Amino acid sequence: MGKPVSFGTFRRCSYPVRDEARGGTVMLEQCGRYASFQGIPSLEWRICTVVTGTGCGLLLLVALTAIMGCCVTDLISRTIGRVAGGIQFVGGLLIGSGCALYPLGWDSEEVRQTCSNSSDQFDLGSCEIGWAYYCTGAGAVVAMLLCTWMACFAGKKQKHYPY
Repeated sequence: MGKPVSFGTFRRCSYPVRDEARGGTVMLEQCGRYASFQGIPSLEWRICTVVTGTGCGLLLLVALTAIMGCCVTDLISRTIGRVAGGIQFVGGLLIGSGCALYPLGWDSEEVRQTCSNSSDQFDLGSCEIGWAYYCTGAGAVVAMLLCTWMACFAGKKQKHYPY
């Protein structure tokens, strides 16, 4: 219908709805979440939502531990640093897996209708990938690189100065 449309794993913007009064389809130009988890258009996007959400939860746990480490002096040790690095790696890996699973849902009926009936898995047809997908993938890579750096330096002993 000539309007820009965006899809996410749990949210969509500018989507078609059935207008009973006019007896046709109109574009609702606002963003909204799917009514339920089962309302998400494809199984792949449901899995992607759970996997990405779990990864975000793990990264939030590491961030809260780091913030508490600023307030409690003995909280952060070499072991905690290594464990936090491992948790951060798993979180980044889960978010990256969510990004890899996302294109598998492009063959759903809702996406096909929006993309001129030419979309398929890993092929959006006439649609384009938005900036949020690239930012999420870059965030997953950064999370995995930071955890590698954090785990490497967590094993180093601190220098004790005589003063």
